[in-house]
Amino acid sequence: MNTSTNLTFKVPERAEVSTNNQAIFDNLQKGLGFVPNLYAYFGKNETALADYLTLQNRKSTLKATEREVINLVTSQINGCRYCQSAHTALGKMNGFTDNQILEIRKGNATFDEKLDALAKFTVSVVENRGKATPQAVETFFKAGYTEVNLIDVIIVVGDKIISNYIHNLTQIDIDFPLVAEL
Repeated sequence: MNTSTNLTFKVPERAEVSTNNQAIFDNLQKGLGFVPNLYAYFGKNETALADYLTLQNRKSTLKATEREVINLVTSQINGCRYCQSAHTALGKMNGFTDNQILEIRKGNATFDEKLDALAKFTVSVVENRGKATPQAVETFFKAGYTEVNLIDVIIVVGDKIISNYIHNLTQIDIDFPLVAEL
């Protein structure tokens, strides 16, 4: 429940979404073993779920671990418990330890110089609404990232902001193991 408005936002059941979205629900069920509530909520809209999944699954110059760094940092800054929890689970699937994930959520990755530059760059981008500090940009490029990578980072940040804002507005139930607040 969103306590600021006293409205309850309901996650739709499969039968309550369009035929196209039902097919996507079936694919998610097959691939993940369940339909995450946040994805299901996108299913209320005829095109949003397919559009969002296309954005999320686009080809990228960034590795899965790099995308998880961006997802964790962005979700932490935006205060999205759903995405913090989901991306903690995904981060573990991508080889990060619990301690590394906590460090990433705080905007650092001292265990890996390149990921540390990425985490700090992401913090600067998100906190400054795209106007990253010159130092964060310089450190990002010195770590070996390119302008092509920069574009992909911004696309991942944008993707994550969409899901962060949807959850922050709706406060739908978190169906991943809930992570602790920092």
